[in-house]
Amino acid sequence: MIDDFKKSLYIGGKWLKGESCIANTNPSDIKDTIGEFAQASSKQVQQAIDCANLAQPAWENTSLEQRQKILHSIGDEMIERCDELGTLLSREEGKVFAEGRGEIYRAGQFFHYYAAEILRQIGDIANSVRPNVAVEVTREAVGVVAIISPWNFPTATAVWKIAPALAFGNSVIWKPANLTPASAVALTEIIHKKGVPQGVFNLLLGSGNTVGDALINSPKIDAVSFTGSVDTGRKIAVATAANFVKCQLEMGSKNSLVIADDADINIAVESTVIGAYSGTGQKCTASSKLVVMSAIYDKFIDALLKKIQTIKVGHALDKNSSIGPVVDEKQLMSNLDWVDKAKKEGAELIFGGKKLSLEHDGYYMEPTLFINTKNEWSINQEEVFAPLACVIKVDDFEEAIKVVNDTRFGLSAGIITKSLKYSTIFKQKIQTGCVMVNLPTAGTDYHVPFGGRKESSFGPREQGQYAKEFYTIVKTSYQKSF
Repeated sequence: MIDDFKKSLYIGGKWLKGESCIANTNPSDIKDTIGEFAQASSKQVQQAIDCANLAQPAWENTSLEQRQKILHSIGDEMIERCDELGTLLSREEGKVFAEGRGEIYRAGQFFHYYAAEILRQIGDIANSVRPNVAVEVTREAVGVVAIISPWNFPTATAVWKIAPALAFGNSVIWKPANLTPASAVALTEIIHKKGVPQGVFNLLLGSGNTVGDALINSPKIDAVSFTGSVDTGRKIAVATAANFVKCQLEMGSKNSLVIADDADINIAVESTVIGAYSGTGQKCTASSKLVVMSAIYDKFIDALLKKIQTIKVGHALDKNSSIGPVVDEKQLMSNLDWVDKAKKEGAELIFGGKKLSLEHDGYYMEPTLFINTKNEWSINQEEVFAPLACVIKVDDFEEAIKVVNDTRFGLSAGIITKSLKYSTIFKQKIQTGCVMVNLPTAGTDYHVPFGGRKESSFGPREQGQYAKEFYTIVKTSYQKSF
């Protein structure tokens, strides 16, 4: 890592200080300060934009093999250092080490995947409707891409944007979340070391008001890829539209897991615990709404309650911890407020719901389970980034589908069933971008598209070959032969 975190902005191939600094604190132990990290000024944002615009054409014209070699080597180092970088990620974000390590490893795989995609950039040739005219359809880089990424997957979410942006010849300006700057600096160091030319990749730590607003309102930015809240997504959509800038938005979610009347209880419980409580529930694909058919309701609740009681909350780097803390005090207070709201709405709390005081002073919360809830209650309609799940009892499969679809979001949904009929109809009828059968709602692959419907997503899909729809522009060329 760099010697001085106060010099943690990366602009035009150089590490720079900012106009101020913020402290990065370990949510597992608030006495542990990881460092003081720079905050970019408005002037430095413009400097990064200018550098990215200047460097992009040469990067796009760099040979495919050279670009492929650079991206693949970035992936190699991330995988080789996944223990070290996973420890850092878990220390600053709060997810347990196994998840932190896994996130770094997966991020390395993203770079490997898009390194290979560089060599698969093949266009189309068509016959014209006119004689002696040839038609070619090719793709070119969109230009300068601003990437605004969240804290809950500080490396993986950023990388599944950064890797395709670089692969298709774009320059990048990355604004990560202020809660997880150390992981951003670590990734930037690797990118720098592997030979990405000066100005092609830039890191701007800072607030949304200073850095984010300047990026989304700049006419010198060609595309914005964002993952975060619906409110911020709406703001970005308005700002980018004014300059006719492409935008890709991944926003809120409220994901349901249906437990069908023929479900395997063990699979249902395991999928629920992974989907609702792993990562301390701080996932856009978390299943915080459990839709359970009445015939299996009591059996499922009994089994789930026994399993939840075995979840060990603790320091993210304690090998015995099942889940770590939530990311910061603000998130913890929000989670506890949702517990109070659920109780006032009439939900029955059967486990958890409290802040935990452990050996280390951190932002710990019990895994929480509510039963006898109604779908129209706010606890079942709004995104809750917490280790919290609510159970809704339904009479049959048809009612389950109605409950799952009755939301303004549409990212992920799942069903646990042995029925081919149930699974087939569920995949057809559910209004989400991702559908899981006998799997947790959380957990996706990197080589296939990711995204949602309704207020969960806007713009082209992320990941896999579908990423080129956002990071490239199609050109159609006509040529007449004489």
